[in-house]
Amino acid sequence: MTARGPLLDLAAHFSRFRAAAPERINLACHSHHDWPDVTLAAQERCWMDAARLAGDKWRLVFGELMPQVQAHLARHLRLPDPATIAFAPNTHEFLRRLLSCFPADRPVRILTSDGEFHTARRQLDRLGEDGVVTLTRVPAEPLATFAERFQATCAGGGHDLVFVSQVFFNSGGTCGDLASLAAALPSPDTYLVIDGYHGFMARPTDLSGVASRAFYLAGGYKYAMAGEGACFLHCPPGHGVRPRDTGWFADFGALAAPAGKTVGYPVDAGRFLGATFDPSGLYRMAAVFDWLAAEGITACDAHGHAQALMARFLDRIAPRAIAGLGRADLITPFGGDAAHGNFLTFRTARAGEIESCLAAVGVHCDHRGDRLRFGFGLCTTADDVDRALVRIGDALAA
Repeated sequence: MTARGPLLDLAAHFSRFRAAAPERINLACHSHHDWPDVTLAAQERCWMDAARLAGDKWRLVFGELMPQVQAHLARHLRLPDPATIAFAPNTHEFLRRLLSCFPADRPVRILTSDGEFHTARRQLDRLGEDGVVTLTRVPAEPLATFAERFQATCAGGGHDLVFVSQVFFNSGGTCGDLASLAAALPSPDTYLVIDGYHGFMARPTDLSGVASRAFYLAGGYKYAMAGEGACFLHCPPGHGVRPRDTGWFADFGALAAPAGKTVGYPVDAGRFLGATFDPSGLYRMAAVFDWLAAEGITACDAHGHAQALMARFLDRIAPRAIAGLGRADLITPFGGDAAHGNFLTFRTARAGEIESCLAAVGVHCDHRGDRLRFGFGLCTTADDVDRALVRIGDALAA
């Protein structure tokens, strides 16, 4: 690794992904990040453990692998107790389980934003169609006032569940200070759920002050660089003690009641476990966190690296004067006191056209409607950005 500074050059640690598609410049890495080379050995280790142990591999998964990953997550998120972390193949599974914690005799009253990812948006909309939930949505934009507006609505009370993204997927803006958000809730019975998928390992995240109050869900597909199948939920003690949506893995540990009377649950995060899953994602996640620890890399470093790359991108694309890709087109302002995730989102009617043009020259970004997104992760180097800008300039030249 190069000497520590805002910009890192970790390309050598991603040699496998780079060699597999040498012409690709991955600026869609707010989505599928390149995986570091250590994940390949982890994937093989998962296979070999299955061959060696067969059904006994679950003793290793529950007894060694899960505690290892829990400890890494707790350290990065400053959680006081790693046992508050549960795992699942995807965050949708956790959303269903959370919703199943509420009484079934009336609609669940949910406060959220209009900037949530499709996982929550689609499921909540569908449940709303059948009257299973009632939804109050606060507009995410203008982003500069979102935190104030959302917290004011929280303070009004009357909600069973507050669900909001730490970083909005379609803009890069944030929901504001998590401690202030938790403090705005007048009832301790209201569940606060922070969707950290675009924030975890992208922004420094300190949950120590809200660990007893807020759920936090995220996963390895994005900035943790571990791929699919490794999602997690921090479960504050005493909240959601008996989800109706429950799997047999929640039958492990100290149960709250004997079998045959009522369904028992562990008192730790195991109460949110589901059923049999592919553990390979946890192997990869453990390897990534071991590598980050060995290199001394934190979420603060990842965010600083991305900020430096975003500044470089904006400064060097400005002279090209490409319609739709100027600072004025950014949905979330960059620089100053503006809080944001590790990607840039431009509003342009040409978003789909630009994505297609750039894909044809090996620069990967993506779009959602009129929003064009460029992402920057630990796998991205300054040279990647410079080479991408040459291709962008040539592909989009007027």
